[in-house]
Amino acid sequence: MAKTVYEIHTTALKIRESGKSIYDPLGPHDQSLWVPNLQLEELLNDKLRGMSLRGFPLRTRSKVVKEAVCKALGYPVPRSFKKTQPRFPGQNFDTYTQKSNNLQVWNEELDASRRYVLIRVSGDDVIERVKVVDGATLAKLDKTGTLTQKYQARYSPASPRPIEMASSRDTSLVQSVLGSERPPATLPGAPVDAPSRATFLPIDELSRRLKSMIGGKFADAGYDQERNRGADLHRAICTSLGYSGYQDDGTFPDITAQIVEVKLQTSPTIDLGLVTPDSTDELDLPAIDGKWLRHCDVRYAVFFGETDGTTVTLSELVLVAGQDFFKRFTRFEGKVLNKKLQIPLPNDFFDT
Repeated sequence: MAKTVYEIHTTALKIRESGKSIYDPLGPHDQSLWVPNLQLEELLNDKLRGMSLRGFPLRTRSKVVKEAVCKALGYPVPRSFKKTQPRFPGQNFDTYTQKSNNLQVWNEELDASRRYVLIRVSGDDVIERVKVVDGATLAKLDKTGTLTQKYQARYSPASPRPIEMASSRDTSLVQSVLGSERPPATLPGAPVDAPSRATFLPIDELSRRLKSMIGGKFADAGYDQERNRGADLHRAICTSLGYSGYQDDGTFPDITAQIVEVKLQTSPTIDLGLVTPDSTDELDLPAIDGKWLRHCDVRYAVFFGETDGTTVTLSELVLVAGQDFFKRFTRFEGKVLNKKLQIPLPNDFFDT
């Protein structure tokens, strides 16, 4: 084993002395710079195991890990990491930091010859184990080969801060089904009920009732626990809107009775699901006075929260109707529709 470790570190030293970057291909005369799978796994375990990722947002965490991998292999750390496929072309591998056993590969099929560096992180955000496998091995674990797709957009700060009405009024269809009477402060029914004329709040009233939430705080469930964070926010929104209780049936939109979809952003990327917000497809909801609500009629309450790792503080709110969503937020760069391949890793994957 000592000889193997010596050979590994000798290779890293040769890479450092070569002056090559992670983007430089290895030619016929550079074979001594190639790090085989077993040596790559041994080296990264030696250098990365025990490293803490505590408090880093997901995007920052990914960058920190890639920087550590560069240093371990002897490569200079680039000012920014290019969106190449794979991310480390010179050694033909990608890195994936895994706190769960659900491996997600974005916007591409598995490459049988590519190496996949899977980094296991513990519950307290410490790197425990690194596993290196090729695409052919991972392909055996993929039971469906199906790419799950979703739309994404980029968040930009509210203007004027901290609350922005990006849609000054609802869509014409929603306006036509709003009741003439002002809904009561305490709303009857439940948030998961179908919308009705009697309790339907216009978008400006949504803004009035939600503005008190800015500056509010709640416990941070963790940077990788966006769903739990969203549930805490959802509960607070139900109270602010005037509901006596909190209910969530997991369907779209989050608050069915008000056709409000809630987004909590602590990073710039907004995940939008399988249907684009400006779609004119009808929602799976009962008609109101013979009129069927559409995806573009949904009101989006996009909150931005700042976190210190323990507490999330709500600092901004943008309210926008689906039809105006991409007038306010930038559609995600590159692929309009992002896709991911989800592969369940065996429970003992990192033990072997």
